[in-house]
Amino acid sequence: MTTGIGQAERAPMRSGEVYVLLLGLGALDAAGYSVIAPVLPGLAAQTGASATVLGMLVAAFPLGMVAGFALGGIVIQRSSPARLLTVGLALVAAGGLGFVFGADLAGFAVSRLVMGLGSGCLWLGITFATLAAWPGQEYLCMSRIYAAYSAGGLLGPLLGAIHGMRGPFLAYLALVLLALVPVLTLRLPATAVAFAPDRRALRSPGFRAAAVAIAFAVLALGTLEGVLPLHFGTKLGQSQIGVLYAATSVVVAVAGVVAGRWPPRAMLLVSTVLVVGGFALAGASTDVPVWIAALAVAGVGIGLANTGATGVLLDAVPPQRILTAMVLWSQIGILGYLAAPLIGGPVADAFGYGAVAAVVALMAMGAAATLARSNRS
Repeated sequence: MTTGIGQAERAPMRSGEVYVLLLGLGALDAAGYSVIAPVLPGLAAQTGASATVLGMLVAAFPLGMVAGFALGGIVIQRSSPARLLTVGLALVAAGGLGFVFGADLAGFAVSRLVMGLGSGCLWLGITFATLAAWPGQEYLCMSRIYAAYSAGGLLGPLLGAIHGMRGPFLAYLALVLLALVPVLTLRLPATAVAFAPDRRALRSPGFRAAAVAIAFAVLALGTLEGVLPLHFGTKLGQSQIGVLYAATSVVVAVAGVVAGRWPPRAMLLVSTVLVVGGFALAGASTDVPVWIAALAVAGVGIGLANTGATGVLLDAVPPQRILTAMVLWSQIGILGYLAAPLIGGPVADAFGYGAVAAVVALMAMGAAATLARSNRS
């Protein structure tokens, strides 16, 4: 080829193979979040652990992700998305081994922490590769990445529906190892030079609105995956919960793609109503048909919230200066996933699952208020 250096670096990133790879990695990453959800009721029966203790186990994953985002930001500045993706997959595989060979809650917690560390690296590797490859189409392309993550939310519960504790994680580990092959063989060029750290972006009202919005979106996801399965486990088995969550993930994926064609602020405001209403209905009811309807409503809300929060961030910070903002925004968002089981578990133990929606409602009110203030600035 006789193209310039910059064009030569971008060409492989625009190939169909790389696009499919990034979408596939997003799905695989998300499956690591949700594979544990159908396993929780069985683990509770096996160990006698309370909702609070199991909430702490679930919270180990997002805690590791917070550190993974920091590690990923360093790697992106010094290396490339390809290197970051390789590191992320290796860490996820190491954590998966802990579930295959582990035998107690403490070991499982450490394994989830390591898996979360790898997941944080995967998220940033996928995100920065996408932003570099499709300039000017960041919002639309990221909505598709979120759809891929939602598809992974379907894969995770299906894997989790495999009987026992080790089976789901052994199947997931096999997929992670398979994913290493294209990551190591496809040429992903270094694109970190296109992204500059800029702490000034963190002071903008738009960034603050985006940060609160993503915290709400991921808090909702964490509540769905880390708290409500124990409620559903009173009438549904492990496989049935897996199917229910897989169906919900389809709804989330479709909503996320649709949201990419509408103004992000409007999508966020609509999402707050849908998520809170869906969770309130699910927590207050003990009827399976009502649960199905409630998760369909909440799933639409989560899909709109994920894409909308990303759109608000991209509107507030130019992609070339988004490195610092993206790392911190991701960390703030995943703190919502961390907070969901840590707060929702004790609330469910003390007041019942109907009260869990109140926690989500408070975050929704904060997101709407911050969004309104930033709009007036």
